[in-house]
Amino acid sequence: MSEHSNESTTLDESHPAAEEVQSDSEEGTMAQESPKNSAAEIPVTSNGQLEDSHEHGFNRDLKRSLPVGLGLSETKITSHGFDSTKEGVVEAGPFPGSSASPKSSIISPSNAAASRLAGQGCDLIIPTGGRAQQKSGPVVLADEVKNPAMEKLELVRKWSLNTYKCTRQIISEKLGRGSRTVDLELEAQIEILRDNKKKYENILRLAQTLSTQLFQMVHTQRQLGDAFADLSLKSLELHEEFGYNADTQKLLAKNGETLLGAINFFIASVTTLVNKTIEDTLLTVKQYESARIEYDAYRTDLEELNLGPRDANTLPRIEQSQQLFQVHKEKYDKMRNDVSIKLKFLEENKVKVLHNQLVLFHNAIAAYFAGNQKQLEQTLKQFHIKLKTPGADAPSWLEEQ
Repeated sequence: MSEHSNESTTLDESHPAAEEVQSDSEEGTMAQESPKNSAAEIPVTSNGQLEDSHEHGFNRDLKRSLPVGLGLSETKITSHGFDSTKEGVVEAGPFPGSSASPKSSIISPSNAAASRLAGQGCDLIIPTGGRAQQKSGPVVLADEVKNPAMEKLELVRKWSLNTYKCTRQIISEKLGRGSRTVDLELEAQIEILRDNKKKYENILRLAQTLSTQLFQMVHTQRQLGDAFADLSLKSLELHEEFGYNADTQKLLAKNGETLLGAINFFIASVTTLVNKTIEDTLLTVKQYESARIEYDAYRTDLEELNLGPRDANTLPRIEQSQQLFQVHKEKYDKMRNDVSIKLKFLEENKVKVLHNQLVLFHNAIAAYFAGNQKQLEQTLKQFHIKLKTPGADAPSWLEEQ
């Protein structure tokens, strides 16, 4: 009986032990399944962080999955990003006071959460404030806005510097201290052109004086002819004599008007030559002289810099001066070529115009004083001159309406 009771006691004691072993195995199985389910259901916010509302539930499930006697304080959790090939591992350190070896469990991150994070990570910008902002596209840096006031100030500065250098060059040339670039052949042509312009202007003044005096004489002859004609009608004794004189004065007045038309045409053509063609050429000459002064000014400046010391401070100034000198040299060469071409064309045009006008003036004056009315009219037809009838310049009041 005692043996039987001992065996039953042993069986009773072994049965609870078996139940404890089975319970331990079930808890181990649950511990392996529970972390997977918990990892798959971890909610993630839009910035990739764990949601605070589910943090306590996750800790509770994690405590349940850990072996008995192991707390969260003794657990080291190592996690990797979703782009890493390694899985998240929960490493459990040894529990003090327990001889059992620590168990490790593997938590597999959810594929759906990882893909969602990967998709959101490309389109989100996390600023320092912590709020996620969506990209609006590539950022293009605009060019710096130019200040009109600064541009005008820079233009004034360049103009002032250029004016100072040119003024210094002119004063140096006047005082005989500075050197100047001279093209002897071109300077001689320019001097002849200026001298001819003065002579042509003198001819124009004399021709205008002749035209004015001839106009007064023609007007006087016309009035005298009208007076003779009136007396011819009223004086029967001197009818023929007054009539002859009236016809003569009227003929002279008519021929004088023809000559006056030829002289006015001559004056108009020479005026166009002097005040437009020659003046345009002289304007180009002035531009050429200004370019020459600028060229000499920058040439002198470059020569002074080359004579000075060459160091780190002066080399940039020398290089800049060399560039400015080259620019003004090209401008000077261009203006010199323009002046040469215009002088050539002006000479050809001047010879052609003056030849025709001088022939016209000679034939008209000779025919007038010779009393050859037909030759005088033929001269006007030759040069396509149309005489203006008296009073033709003033339109009638009907034409003005």
